[in-house]
Amino acid sequence: MGKVKSSEDIDILQKNLVELQTSHMPGNKYSYIPSTRLERLLRERELRKLNKEVDQCLTDGDNWSSEEEFLQGVAVPRGLSDRCERQERRLPKQRLLVVANRLPVSAVRRGEDSWALEISVGGLVSALLGVNEFEARWIGWAGVNVPDEIGQRTLTWALAEKRCIPVFLDEEVVHQYYNGYCNNILWPLFHYLGLPQEDRLATTRSFQSQFDAYKKANQMFADVVNEHYQEGDIVWCHDYHLMFLPKCLKEYNSKMKVGWFLHTPFPSSEIHRTLPSRSELLRSVLAADLVGFHTYDYARHFVSACTRILGLEGTPDGVEDQGKLTRVAAFPIGIDSDRFIRALELPQVQDHIKELKERFAGRKVMLGVDRLDMIKGIPQKILAFEKFLEENGDWRDKVVLLQIAVPTRTDVPEYQKLTCQVHEIVGRINGRFGTLTTVPIHHLDRSLDFHALCALYAVTDVALVTSLRDGMNLVSYEFVACQDSKKGVLILSEFAGAAQSLGAGAILVNPWNITEVSASIGYALNMPADEREKRHNHNFMHVTTHTSQEWAETFVSELNDTIVEAQLRIRQIPPLLPSKVAIERYLQSNNRLLILGFNATLTQPLDAPGRRGDQLKELELKLHPDLKETLKKLCDDPKTTIIILSGSDRTLLDENFGEYNMWLAAEHGMFLRLTKGDWMTTMPENLHMDWVDSVKHVFEYFTERTPRSHFELRDTSLSWNYKYADVEFGRLQARDMLQHLWTGPISNSSLDVIQGARSVEVRAVGVTKGAAIDRILGEIVHNKGMKAPIDYVLCIGHFLAKDEDIYTFFEPELRPEPAAVARANMVSPIKSPKSKLSSGKSRPRASPNKPHRPLLTLEKRISNHGNGTSRQPNRFDSMSVHEGSSVLDLRGDNYFSCAVGRKRSNARYLLGSSTDVVTLLKELAEASSLS
Repeated sequence: MGKVKSSEDIDILQKNLVELQTSHMPGNKYSYIPSTRLERLLRERELRKLNKEVDQCLTDGDNWSSEEEFLQGVAVPRGLSDRCERQERRLPKQRLLVVANRLPVSAVRRGEDSWALEISVGGLVSALLGVNEFEARWIGWAGVNVPDEIGQRTLTWALAEKRCIPVFLDEEVVHQYYNGYCNNILWPLFHYLGLPQEDRLATTRSFQSQFDAYKKANQMFADVVNEHYQEGDIVWCHDYHLMFLPKCLKEYNSKMKVGWFLHTPFPSSEIHRTLPSRSELLRSVLAADLVGFHTYDYARHFVSACTRILGLEGTPDGVEDQGKLTRVAAFPIGIDSDRFIRALELPQVQDHIKELKERFAGRKVMLGVDRLDMIKGIPQKILAFEKFLEENGDWRDKVVLLQIAVPTRTDVPEYQKLTCQVHEIVGRINGRFGTLTTVPIHHLDRSLDFHALCALYAVTDVALVTSLRDGMNLVSYEFVACQDSKKGVLILSEFAGAAQSLGAGAILVNPWNITEVSASIGYALNMPADEREKRHNHNFMHVTTHTSQEWAETFVSELNDTIVEAQLRIRQIPPLLPSKVAIERYLQSNNRLLILGFNATLTQPLDAPGRRGDQLKELELKLHPDLKETLKKLCDDPKTTIIILSGSDRTLLDENFGEYNMWLAAEHGMFLRLTKGDWMTTMPENLHMDWVDSVKHVFEYFTERTPRSHFELRDTSLSWNYKYADVEFGRLQARDMLQHLWTGPISNSSLDVIQGARSVEVRAVGVTKGAAIDRILGEIVHNKGMKAPIDYVLCIGHFLAKDEDIYTFFEPELRPEPAAVARANMVSPIKSPKSKLSSGKSRPRASPNKPHRPLLTLEKRISNHGNGTSRQPNRFDSMSVHEGSSVLDLRGDNYFSCAVGRKRSNARYLLGSSTDVVTLLKELAEASSLS
């Protein structure tokens, strides 16, 4: 940091830190609470910067724990005993449970109760060992089978000193879960290699057994997390091994803060949809609060898979499912760059550097460091180097390629075949271009220790990373961190995630294009010094600022803020319907009104077996079979009046409800009949339909050009639905349609255009369920000769936002926040009635001279029904203008408005699905029959 600050400077810094922390605390009268997500994240960033400045001042000159110190149980910097008092003045660190398939240490058994621990190799371990901002605990598999109780107990004790908690997996689970589903199914698929063919995946049964083991292992991880979880902890799940873990954790505790991060690429939706368990894995990951990826491309593919496969809504922030938002974002991982920079000054590293310089004096050194894996593109790299030697004979004695190929999965035939292939190519090239004293390629089938690797990075002139597909590839970061003096050139595959971060300073190549890679090698070797320096400085600045600690802190900060954002959203979401209270009030009332929607309310759930994704079955709206007896019981109750209020046409309601004694209100209440009578209209006199033909032509055109879309022509509206079409294409078509409608056929018409999740509906202004309900109530009062006022209303439906004015019809006043409802009422010629609810006791029935909104006179002559028969004129002209408005006499606690499956609603309460509606109505019917 430069000059060591004095004790007074440190005290000032800590004072500023405390002021910034407390200025935003609830209860502080001078506090300012950020209202937006960006403000909160910026504040959190300032807090982290001040924390780091304080830490660096306190620890200036001290060495933080290395891998070796980690193994020895050293958890804090040395030399801080005299500064602990100041350090403790910071706020407590947040506990972080890091859950990964493997622990950062591997255990080797030395005896019945004795264990040796070795540091594990991997990007996640390297990234998180340098993170000191949190009180971290690791949970994972120690890499060894421990069947006996003594071994499990002693290993748990040994790992506890390293802040590690083991998950004990038996050999069969490891074989089916790790070697099977993880490495044989998910790993190839996520790297675009496709699913195993017949020779490797013989039967569906073996796939299913591997998937079952995968779920079992994830549940075992969840059990260990649940055992050690404390309120306020953050649980950070890592990688494709644990895609089921977020769901398991949320089922245990829905308030748990859960993040999930993928360290591999996430494939396009067309690749992911080939996976038999695609939907289960996606929904399990979506249980997390925050889902992270290395690059925006991977995040975009994930959101696309959720929209195309699950049918959910993708938003700029993530994936939304009925009001529940899972935030999806890109968090490029980094390395602990200081560790590599400091390592270059160590004597043993300097000795290695000196030895390597002497060994390769007079030759340019090219380096490749990879795991021996199909995705790393090692054969392509070596073949490109061969082509370079073929075309540049003067370089043959002046360049050497050092290829470190770390063995992995040596028991798998495909990897054994790859090893033989690489050895054969290397041998052929060395035999072709080598001499008695030198060879162009030095190939090592083993890993190097940290110090030797740093020295190798430092002497390298050109690093060659040719991954065919790679999540990030931190080798490129490590190389840049060790090149501040040499300023070597990085040749980087465009298919590695690091290309998004280091692309400006590196030479990007397509590893499949051998000619391009060969030319890039020549360009890198001959690059002028000033260009090398510019490229290196750009990459070095990125690597040293976007460190592993920044990566972890940013993710956790975003996760914490995601929880805050979710809590703000929850405040706007109505609570679940208190079924017992609703039933109790129902039994205590004397004149009940049940207003029920139809689609997604009384129909069978669309995700029921045999229906998911079946367009023909879903278009055939049928009453839920479990409701037939229930509705009959409710309709036979003389104290209960039922209205089916739907946007569907009359024929559909006749087919489903013709046998019941109830009221049917079709096309948003514009047509009405008692099932024992004829259809009548409730449309206002000034409602004109001369716009239908022009809009119909537009809908026909877009239906023709959008496969699997359809439109419905009704007497009062037209609806175009693209639910079953390709999501992205359907949205583009809907946007074009809306632009054409607004500027063309309806630009000067008194019409409303209502956008649903995947539909567009055009209807006349004033055609809403809320606008029709008063006229419907008036007709019911007249027909039944109702004397006692209605003292209980239960209104349930899955309605469009435009039609949720039916909920506010019964409320004391319109809620101000839903702008869509407010606009709907402003443009409608039918105003909402005054309050009919009170929070206390029932009021007496309204007196005749009390002012009410007069009912509109309805048309006496209406168009013919679908079968050509004329209907009887309505009887509204003979009833009192006060009957519809004065029929209600409700207390506030006797009104239950309930939205089905739509969490952002004007309704008072929520029900999750039509299954919950079935359960509620059954309980109502049973309670009514017993009373």
